[in-house]
Amino acid sequence: MQPSPSRDLAVGLFVLAGLCAVAWLSVRVGGLSFGDADRMQLHAAFDQIGALKPRAPVVIAGVKIGQVRTIELGNDLRAHVTLAVDASLKLPDDTTAAIRTSGLLGDQFIALEPGASEQDLASGATIAFTQNALSIESLISKFATNLGNGGQK
Repeated sequence: MQPSPSRDLAVGLFVLAGLCAVAWLSVRVGGLSFGDADRMQLHAAFDQIGALKPRAPVVIAGVKIGQVRTIELGNDLRAHVTLAVDASLKLPDDTTAAIRTSGLLGDQFIALEPGASEQDLASGATIAFTQNALSIESLISKFATNLGNGGQK
């Protein structure tokens, strides 16, 4: 059987298309984005972020509108989180940001709850009202302490 250049080319193109599809799926599943032209950055500070990680989803009413860009420890010893959200949204400046958990032991995300203010958040603004991550360990500790005290306060 003799090598056929057209068959070799077809097989090569098929393999190349497969590799491109795998690369595209990897980028989509990983949540990477190549450009923030349609994103605005918002900032929020939390006392406790739990297991929140960069690229965690930011949602409103269960709909993903962005992701966590960075998490840093500020000079005030609080976790400062930068969010990249859809710039077409008009979020009131009294919007709250809360760290929630998907499922009982699932990944953490940030849920935004819009307020009723007439003023909107601009890119680079700080969300003033935040709710920390719920710590299961602290809840268990409080429950165990209450049991040890016989349920008395």
